[in-house]
Amino acid sequence: MNGSYCEEGTILWYWYKKYTEVRMKKSMSGCPAEEAMRVLGGRWRAVLLFYVLEGPKRFSDLRRVVPGISQRMLTLDLRALEAAGLVKRTVYPEVPVKVVYSVTKDGLRLRPVLSELCKWGRLLQARAASVERAEKAA
Repeated sequence: MNGSYCEEGTILWYWYKKYTEVRMKKSMSGCPAEEAMRVLGGRWRAVLLFYVLEGPKRFSDLRRVVPGISQRMLTLDLRALEAAGLVKRTVYPEVPVKVVYSVTKDGLRLRPVLSELCKWGRLLQARAASVERAEKAA
C-alpha cells in the first residue's frame, strides 16, 4: 500500500505486514482443498506442472509452451513449485548455464488430479464453443 497512512514504520504498515504474512499464507478455513490451492493456485502453476509432467523442461521450453506468461511470473511460479517440492531445479555448469526443471515424486502424485482437471477443462471448452456456435447461428 502506498501513501502516508501505510508508510514503513507506521502502525498500519506493521498491521498490514503481519496480516499478509500470517493470514494470507495460512489456511483460513482449514479445508484441505484450500491448502492444495495455495500451492497450485494462480493462473500458471498447474499449467507449468502439466508441462513438466511430460518430461524435463528448460526455462526457455516453458516460455515457449506457455507464451502468455511473463519471465518474472514464470520464475516466481517455478520457485513456488520448487519450494512446495513438486518440481526439482537442476543447474548444469555450462556456458551458458543450463537449468532443467523436472517433476518430483510429490509432483507425480498430482498427475491424476491434473488429468481430471484437463478432462473438465475440455468439457468447459466444448460448452463454450457450443454456446458460441449457437449465438452465431441466432
